[in-house]
Amino acid sequence: MVKSRRVQVLLILVVLSFLLIHFLPCSNNAHMEEKPSPVHILILSSWRSGSSFTGQIFSQHPSVFYLMEPAWHVWVKMYQNSAKVLHMAVRDLVRSVFLCDMSVFDAYMSSQKKKSDLFQWETSRALCSPPACDSFSRSDIITAGNCKTICGKYPFSKVEEACKTYSHVAIKEVRFFDLKVLYPLLTDPSLNLKIIHLVRDPRAVFRSRENTMADLKRDTNIVVGSQKTKGEMGPYNTMQVICKSHVEMYKAGSQATPSFLKDRYLLVRYEDIVRDPLARAAQMYRFAELHFTPELQKWVHNITHGKGHGAQAFDIGSRDALRVSQAWRKTLPFQKIEKVQNVCKDAMDLLGYRLVQSEEEQKNMSLDLLFAQNSSEYQVLKAEKLISTPTL
Repeated sequence: MVKSRRVQVLLILVVLSFLLIHFLPCSNNAHMEEKPSPVHILILSSWRSGSSFTGQIFSQHPSVFYLMEPAWHVWVKMYQNSAKVLHMAVRDLVRSVFLCDMSVFDAYMSSQKKKSDLFQWETSRALCSPPACDSFSRSDIITAGNCKTICGKYPFSKVEEACKTYSHVAIKEVRFFDLKVLYPLLTDPSLNLKIIHLVRDPRAVFRSRENTMADLKRDTNIVVGSQKTKGEMGPYNTMQVICKSHVEMYKAGSQATPSFLKDRYLLVRYEDIVRDPLARAAQMYRFAELHFTPELQKWVHNITHGKGHGAQAFDIGSRDALRVSQAWRKTLPFQKIEKVQNVCKDAMDLLGYRLVQSEEEQKNMSLDLLFAQNSSEYQVLKAEKLISTPTL
């Protein structure tokens, strides 16, 4: 009897050993073949800084799920609070979007919401192609106008469904004023976050804001408080807050850098993009671990060499981007330029924008107002010839 039991135990051990030897390697292989975790890209900027265009560089990539300013919904719902108070709610929403958990919008939208209720949804190529919309291919370059006409009828559930099918999730946001607020996201093990900090010459931003003041009224009140937006100094008070935030974010991202920020923060100036769009797009794609396809190279060239003026808020049509970026030099009175330079001097010095001392300097288009940016990665890209003018 005892012998029989020993034989049974031995047989069980043999079977278990067989199973361990033959099935554990398979499990390990299966684990190794799991889908890689997504890359999360946050384009951090302020209003009228070329961020809608920069967002499109990512949106049009077939590997990217993109949303433009999802925190707009937070600020609309909670408009009586300050930007600082709303930082946490905005951060929580951004984290949920990165993880493709769109239930976060339940707090800010009606229960009957549709995909088309999402702010500027039509600027997302991912929401204009399968599975969010069946009318286009995922590899198509899709304009917002065409998408809005054809793809608006789909349910909100398609937003989350689409998000989960992409290797990269990108968000463009203008509602952060402190990089330290994002530290919990940078240390979150469920995220692989990379930050692109986009800045623009404050004088160009000021001029552009003047042209779209009505569109930005609510946001401006949240940024500086309704009292400080009034009177002659109102627009300059807003610029002062914006410029100060850029200084603090740049210092936090590039100078006293915590270890978790290493290789995860990139400063990009809009003026550098419009001077050499292909090179800068290639730089941002490399940073985000994306391939710059010939189709996208052609699109980037065409969108920056059109005839449009880019005067409307959120306008991302084809334009002469280089000319538009310098338009303030011909149209902004020197008295206003002096005031902007006064409140934004620290930011301009730090980010490489030359001050003008007279109207003559302002109007002298041969005078370069952009100091060279020392970017080793950019120089490597040029040297390796990873960027070239596409065949048109």
